[in-house]
Parts: sequence; C-alpha cells; structure tokens
Amino acid sequence: MTDEQMKYPIGTFNAPVSYTSEDVRGWIKTIKDLPGKLRQATISLTESQLDTPYRTGGWTLRQVVHHVADSHMNSLLRFKWALTEENATIKPYEEADWALLADYRMPIESSLKILEGIHQHWAVLLESFNEDDWGRTFVNPQSGKVLHLKLALALYAWHSKHHLAHITETSKNF
Repeated sequence: MTDEQMKYPIGTFNAPVSYTSEDVRGWIKTIKDLPGKLRQATISLTESQLDTPYRTGGWTLRQVVHHVADSHMNSLLRFKWALTEENATIKPYEEADWALLADYRMPIESSLKILEGIHQHWAVLLESFNEDDWGRTFVNPQSGKVLHLKLALALYAWHSKHHLAHITETSKNF
C-alpha cells in the first residue's frame, strides 16, 4: 500500500444511513473482539518493529496501540456520560499531543491490558442497551456536533478496524 492508502487502509468512516439490529450486533462484536485481535497482531513484533511508523509522518505501531487504549478509554466515558446526563458535553483532547507523552514510549502490554478491561466493560454496557439508550447523545464542544450512541458505536467499530489495519498492513513488510 502507498502512504496515502495507509492513511485510511480500510477507507474513511461513512456514517450509516440506517441502523439494523444486525449492524449493531456486528459493531458490538468488533468492540468485543478488538483486544484479542490487537494482541494477536502485535504478539510477534519486536521492539524495533513496534517503533516503525505505519506511513511516512505517521505514528509508530507502538503509538497506535497506546492511542487506541486512550481513545477507547475516552469513548467508554463518553458512552457513560451520555447514559447518565442529558446531551452530555464531552471533554475533547489533543490526541496528537498525547502521542508525544512519555507513556507512548512504554512497552505496549499495559495498553493491551487496558483495552481488555475497557472492552469487557464496554461490551457488557452495550449489550444492556434498549432502544432509548441508543438514542442518547453527547455533544463535542469543539465541533458542536451531537452524536447519538448508535453513530458513536459505528464510529468506534470503524476506529477499531482502522487502527488494527495500520498494524496488520505494516506488519506485512516485516
């Protein structure tokens, strides 16, 4: 793949036009399965390979793993806020700046463990939803966008596959 293709190896996110119960079950399965798939994709990578960017100017595979843990930790909180507050206002963060912090140079095991725990909680929460829960929303104060939880689930299922593909596609070159 070219660097441009590696930017979005599975394509960009497209918001669903409709939401079937089959779609929702598939997205929840993606959330449930990501920790195991990410561990499998990284288990045989050396420290040097983990420090390889997935594309020119992109994050290293190590940074990708740590980013997914941070991003999904934030997402679980966003889902909980949406369930417990009316149109909850989330706290945005500068993910590019977070990727420069010292913990993004650590071994990836801690982030793999974080993902296992977060995704266990997230999946149980998602599987408990009724139709009203899926209609709950949160607002991003930076963009002003209001996201309902079905759309957020679709987005984070895509996000899971997107970053997993950064790792699996890059690993083909080792």
